[in-house]
Amino acid sequence: MLLERRKIAMVVAEFLGTALLTAVILAVSKSSIPIPYFVGIAAGLAAAVGIVVFGAISGAHLNPVVTIGLWTARKIKTWPAIAYILAQMLGGAAAYLLYTQLIDSSLRNASEYNSRVLIAEAVGAFVFTLGWAAAVYRKLETGKAAFTIGSALFLGMLVASMGSAGLLNPAVALAAHTWVWGTYVLGPILGGIIGFNLYALLFAPP
Repeated sequence: MLLERRKIAMVVAEFLGTALLTAVILAVSKSSIPIPYFVGIAAGLAAAVGIVVFGAISGAHLNPVVTIGLWTARKIKTWPAIAYILAQMLGGAAAYLLYTQLIDSSLRNASEYNSRVLIAEAVGAFVFTLGWAAAVYRKLETGKAAFTIGSALFLGMLVASMGSAGLLNPAVALAAHTWVWGTYVLGPILGGIIGFNLYALLFAPP
């Protein structure tokens, strides 16, 4: 019974944490000051809070890119990874529903394939997941992990914003209606896989 409760708690934590992160990004990016610097700071703070609140429960991935990257690095098993990704995508959808309900409007699909966006999202996710990998492989305590990952997300989003919306998260892309497989999905996933595995290969403690 205790084991089942923990499994449910892990999935719910990913759902709530991703919904919080997505709602914050939507609120700032769609505000009157949608400057990448402010969006990145808000996202970094939201990720840091998510790690403090949910880190001990699920690891607080809050992003399919993180889960897939950790899965390729053999840091999470297949079935938990699938459950996490489903919860994260549902969290993004829930944040969209909440946002559109509160502003009493809907968002238009405003994205198409662009190689510049693909590269920008991949590079930004690479920067972000290097920070995540450092927290995992260096086994940083909660406070240091929250700071490292939140800062890495801020820097990754800032770098990506030169050529894209700087989302680095398919769940956020779904909520922001910028979902395109070849850009806001494939780009960050590729960058995340490279980031995690390169850190594991070259920089992780022996």
